[in-house]
Amino acid sequence: MSMKVIACYKIVPEELDIIIKADRTLDMSKAVLKLGQYDLPAIEEAVQTAESAGGKAIILCAGPTEIDNSKLIKAALSRGAAELFMVVDDAMKTADASQTAGVLAAAAAKIGFDLIICGEGSSDIYAQQVGAQLGEQLQVNTFNAVNNIKLNNGSIIVERALEREIEVLDVPLPAVISVTTDINLPRIPQLKDILAAGKKPVTKWGLSELGVSIANPIDVVSTLAPESKERRQIIIEGDSDDKVEAFLQNIKKDL
Repeated sequence: MSMKVIACYKIVPEELDIIIKADRTLDMSKAVLKLGQYDLPAIEEAVQTAESAGGKAIILCAGPTEIDNSKLIKAALSRGAAELFMVVDDAMKTADASQTAGVLAAAAAKIGFDLIICGEGSSDIYAQQVGAQLGEQLQVNTFNAVNNIKLNNGSIIVERALEREIEVLDVPLPAVISVTTDINLPRIPQLKDILAAGKKPVTKWGLSELGVSIANPIDVVSTLAPESKERRQIIIEGDSDDKVEAFLQNIKKDL
């Protein structure tokens, strides 16, 4: 079966470059941009699925003008997809999960698709909402926490690891799924892949070209790192009743 598979990804700041100031605010002025780590398995799975079906893997990204960067574009296309579509608009700086899903839905509908694969969450916010809301806005079958995919004549068999069981579902297409990081091991692009990426087609749209607007932008009041606390470094060895009681007493002191 020939399929058109879209993988969505997000450009995020490099976590190691973020500086936490004394007032708990975040300084991201020196943070370089990169592909979100949770999106890499989604891209890899889209490429593998499309290859298995004799189809086409497409990647889709939406964000402000910072994402329109040749290095970031090559980094994404070097991972095996045939084509990239970008929604580039500075209004996306304030987009929440629902608005982002709406933009991706409009782009995906314009591209056409059989299957859309998202990561389990973004590396920066990790709200785990965009994939679910994307499927809802497209009105197609939608599942998260997927850790395995198999093709099945017009549908896909997906596995989801729940708390005490593995759920196996036969999902008719079209569909939107969010995959976990253990679904595959993303490839590491080689030099030939990076060079080839520069020749692949890239389509760029603004919000107006999709007929979408960010009507109610969000004002971010503050973004603060959690308060840090020093470790108590109390070590209780053994599993006798008195050791367990001592452990509980130490916990109660901090509750």
